Amino acid sequence: MQPSPSQEEAQRDQLHGRQVAAMFGRIARWYDFLNHALSLGLDIYWRWRLARVALPKPGGVVLDLAAGTLDVALALIRQYPSIRVAAVDYTLPMLVQGKGKLTGGLEERIIPTQGDGRLLPLPDESMDAATIAFGIRNIRPRMAAHKEVLRCLKPGGRFCILEFGTGRRKVWGGLYNFYLDKVLPGVGRVFSGDHAAYRYLAETIREFPDERQLSRELMDAGYARVFHVAMLSGIVYLHVAEKAGGEQMQTAADDCAAPGPCTPEDLGKGSEPNA
Repeated sequence: MQPSPSQEEAQRDQLHGRQVAAMFGRIARWYDFLNHALSLGLDIYWRWRLARVALPKPGGVVLDLAAGTLDVALALIRQYPSIRVAAVDYTLPMLVQGKGKLTGGLEERIIPTQGDGRLLPLPDESMDAATIAFGIRNIRPRMAAHKEVLRCLKPGGRFCILEFGTGRRKVWGGLYNFYLDKVLPGVGRVFSGDHAAYRYLAETIREFPDERQLSRELMDAGYARVFHVAMLSGIVYLHVAEKAGGEQMQTAADDCAAPGPCTPEDLGKGSEPNA
């Protein structure tokens, strides 16, 4: 009996997940170095911004999905010293690489756990907030992850996504697109020896939806309010989606009268959440 189209799609998604996990496992020891080098250190600031908009309650628990080498989890703890972080990643070698950073009691505050973002090992409405940095584009189907995070969030909790903008749009006169096509795979090959891994990363950035499409995805998944802010001319976007039932967003996003996707243009020139 031939598998149905839905079964075939599920099998492709499972294969893709295993391939991505194997790829990140191969580059785990180079991951932090290349992140910092290829972004000229800006990734540290981007993760700080991501943690800043999560706004968990004191003493709460935050899910960091696609936690990798735990840099976002550490940024969260620095900004919210009373919280704990459930750091979930599909790739065990990345978590093992990050565990070396957990010293001075941090091992009791950050709990690395191998898990699938489409089927999280967490109870309903158990997380005060959730974050993911440069990982949502690696999960297929994305909608399954959007809905699973929504299930785990407490009412009013935020799902904060840090991700590259679509590489199909020309940025800086095409310089950024040249970087994706040539520089990223080349540098990745030289340092990590894995040309395919960084070619894959460039391809996923090019194929990723633009910021408005992602906002619509999050609204379709069931989030009550969504907004996004561009950084570095739209090379990187910070998306915030809020689950219904809690207090209103205590940010400039409240200036949007209607529910739905909310952009910096809607907020007024220069407005950014929690800036």
